[in-house]
Amino acid sequence: MDFKLFFDPVPESITQQKYAHNSFFKHINYHGELFPDLKGIQIAIIGLEEVRGTDDGESVDQAAHEVRKRLYQLKRGLAHYKIVDLGNLRNGVDLKETYIRIKTVGEELMEQQVLPIYVGGTHDLDVGQYLSYEGMKKLVSMLTVDAKIDMDDEGKPFEVHSQDIILHQPNFLFNYTQLAYQSFLTDRDLVNVMEKLYFDHVRLGQLRGNFKEVEPLIRNADLLSFDICAVQSADAPGACDAQPFGLTAEEACQICWFAGMNEKLSSLGLYGYQPSYDDRRFKTASVMATMVWYFIEGFYHRKDSLSFKSNDYTKYTVSLDSKPSTIVFYKSKLSAKWWMEVPQTGKEKFERDTIIPCSYQDYQTAQRGEVPDRWVNAQLKLY
Repeated sequence: MDFKLFFDPVPESITQQKYAHNSFFKHINYHGELFPDLKGIQIAIIGLEEVRGTDDGESVDQAAHEVRKRLYQLKRGLAHYKIVDLGNLRNGVDLKETYIRIKTVGEELMEQQVLPIYVGGTHDLDVGQYLSYEGMKKLVSMLTVDAKIDMDDEGKPFEVHSQDIILHQPNFLFNYTQLAYQSFLTDRDLVNVMEKLYFDHVRLGQLRGNFKEVEPLIRNADLLSFDICAVQSADAPGACDAQPFGLTAEEACQICWFAGMNEKLSSLGLYGYQPSYDDRRFKTASVMATMVWYFIEGFYHRKDSLSFKSNDYTKYTVSLDSKPSTIVFYKSKLSAKWWMEVPQTGKEKFERDTIIPCSYQDYQTAQRGEVPDRWVNAQLKLY
């Protein structure tokens, strides 16, 4: 595949600026006069310019460039970066073709063990991000961070792009998680639909109340789609539907840190930024740049092998008086994180054991003789 055909280079107006020797920019490769070699690369930054997924996207095409300007100025972390900025993905002749281009590029990158980070564009572009997993022939879990769960004009559940993902055939979606939504922006019927589908959903207040219990949901995701409108307008005014309430910039960076540390997660999308709505200092671009930085730092702090039979994990078996009679837990000796096993029953459509992320609190619940809700929900999904 000739990647160069899909991308416009990073503008010289950005790459020719003066950057400190220890800046992020000085320690990555980028698409300039020459297209960079992807051999040995671990992370690829991809700018998106597509605006046709919204009625109000006049400045979305400039989002990736504004984020780059701030990201490049940040100081590099401690890791030896193997990162490339591929430039901006060229739009298709229509919106559907742009989805297919994102799918094609993402699929090829992940096949080469390169993690794509999509920056800019409208939130519906996560359809392409999701479709890039279709050829992997495995079930995936998707995490969406958004302030709302919308309906389309016909009153159907979910935003159009979320609906397309959930109803897509062939169906390879194991779990869909909605994080940080706000109740006063969300129809209760939509929450009921998510519960009937056994999808996870966490209100903003619930997330703040116990961030540690949300971490396993982030750790269970294969891909993360983050709409910047989930961040409060005081920290990120650069979205047409920015809200006075929402995640703080610090909380958004914490989610990106957790996501980066997730060994399963293989793509990130940051969507919904419109520079024309931003303040004079482009605060939103700075927040998004910092989110990317924290995600990358988390990536380079990955520790767990996910080989649960190895000596890296301690196995705990908890006996119960009810069904199931036992639940098996694993604790990482490297990161102190927890997982639990949800065994097959012979009735579900997937012939495999499932080991899912959990918390120490789930282990304590089992020790009290109770079945953790996380275990029950995971088994229901397997039918």
